Amino acid sequence: MPELYHTPVVRAEMLIRRPVEVVFEAFIEPAITTKFWFTKSSGRVEEGKKIQWEWEMYGVSDRVFVKRLEENERIHIQSSDGTEVEWTFVSRKDNETMVTILNSGFKGSGDEIVNTAIDSMGGYTMVLCGLKALLEHNIILNLVPDKAPDFHVK
Repeated sequence: MPELYHTPVVRAEMLIRRPVEVVFEAFIEPAITTKFWFTKSSGRVEEGKKIQWEWEMYGVSDRVFVKRLEENERIHIQSSDGTEVEWTFVSRKDNETMVTILNSGFKGSGDEIVNTAIDSMGGYTMVLCGLKALLEHNIILNLVPDKAPDFHVK
């Protein structure tokens, strides 16, 4: 069986046709983020703050630490499992924003790391698709709750 020589870094990215200020705010303001990602948050994303995010339909949560926040440019968090997520926002012409999400620091066996990275890439891609639909077309797609409807907490 092949060995894992390098721990993967997940990269998901999407062009959002909205100004960088609007796109950035969607990730730091829970009233917006809960429309396309998690269902509940203990507060706004602020540098140096610990925040609880919940996905109530699955009965799971994560306590994240905001390591760095650069207005309209970058958000860097550490999840409770030790993984790190970094969002970068690049303003482009015509009120467009390129959002890139990097997720790194996966732990476990080679198979566990690869499976977690694949799951993470799919998850962050769905988050970006949901954000795009919300900000560009004002449509809430319910991608996160509908991904695994049979696993919802009753």
